[in-house]
Amino acid sequence: MKIYTEITRIAGDVITVEAEGVGYRELAEVRSPQGLSLAQVIRIDGKRVSLQVLAGSRGITTDARVRFLNRPMQVPFSDGLKGRVFTGSGEPRDNGPVLRDGMIPIGGPSVNPARRVVPKTMVRTGIPMIDIFNTLVESQKLPIFSIAGEPYNPLLARIAMQAEVDLIVLGGIGLKYDDYLFFRETLEHEGALARSIMFIHTASDPTVEGLLVPDMALAVAEQFALKGERVLVLLTDMTNFADAMKEIAITMEQIPSNRGYPGDLYSQLAARYEKAVDFKGAGSITVLAVTTMPGDDVTHPVPDNTGYITEGQFYLKGGRIEPFGSLSRLKQQVNGDTRADHRAIMDRMIQLFAEYRETLEKRSMGFHMSAWDEKLLKYGARFEKEMMDLSVNIPLERALDLGWEILADCFTVSEVGMKQALVDQFWPGEKEKK
Repeated sequence: MKIYTEITRIAGDVITVEAEGVGYRELAEVRSPQGLSLAQVIRIDGKRVSLQVLAGSRGITTDARVRFLNRPMQVPFSDGLKGRVFTGSGEPRDNGPVLRDGMIPIGGPSVNPARRVVPKTMVRTGIPMIDIFNTLVESQKLPIFSIAGEPYNPLLARIAMQAEVDLIVLGGIGLKYDDYLFFRETLEHEGALARSIMFIHTASDPTVEGLLVPDMALAVAEQFALKGERVLVLLTDMTNFADAMKEIAITMEQIPSNRGYPGDLYSQLAARYEKAVDFKGAGSITVLAVTTMPGDDVTHPVPDNTGYITEGQFYLKGGRIEPFGSLSRLKQQVNGDTRADHRAIMDRMIQLFAEYRETLEKRSMGFHMSAWDEKLLKYGARFEKEMMDLSVNIPLERALDLGWEILADCFTVSEVGMKQALVDQFWPGEKEKK
């Protein structure tokens, strides 16, 4: 392999050399007085090849030696990955042994949408606001829209502990070290670490390493799915991923698009989300990814582009999954096959909760509260405490029974307006059913 000894430009974490026969996303070794660093080709302009140095360009001089490896970035794949924690560049973060067997490339193409299996299997999480009202479906891709300060990482940890899947792959991008420790200790304490693989990039790590985390997590998930496992990929936070892209684009002096983000932001996000798939005769990949909204602005380029790619969204607001705005576009694929009352409970409880919200506005403006308003206030308080609170952990069937109990406690049968056949089957206790 030819070695290049003259770097023509160093800008941020991007270096430029003149080379021939180099491919896009090819990996290179950069040897300097500071040691050996890996770099990845991110632009080719004739003979001018730009590479982003994964560990940062600090200490690299213009006479550093660059050797191209004729292969893209790779990550190890084996059952030995389970229970392990790695950095954004794939190196062990848990002081465990370095894995070099079964190396696979990252960032490969997605499955042709025309050849995908139609999603039809529910992913149970034990969280009523998901299982009843916005059911998560295998091979679905869903973002969690949130603002800074909301408990989106605890929510992901809850889902990781409780989701009925075979494997959890967690990709952390720009995490605070405390958040990393929270994930690790929570999964370990609850016994879920053994079925988890973590790729963690912290805020103190080189920025460019964060760009590799989604590709590494999804490449590993794809291989386990092909072996027949149901894999749930949790990514947090894709806004940090987009910001890292923005930083590299500025360094490369690319013409900026909306709010300084690169013009291919949509394509870059879609390339990751479209990895969600159900393989015929094998396993599946389901993707849940946190997207923080600066200033609670859903028109910000990252959530705005994400909304066009994904199949709905969860809104996290006030420490709860907000029923209005949250949407799973694939829920109708599965919630008709769970239990006969699922859709009826889902629709009626949300309708009544909307009326409860209107009643709160009336009360805040000093309007007289009718007997119906008082019932709605009682219902809303129970709904928020027993359904919306993220600490609630109950199976779908118990959550549906609880929905009937709340309705029966707050309203009469005629006020609920359910089909008589469902009332006869599910109305609790000895309360009037006619």
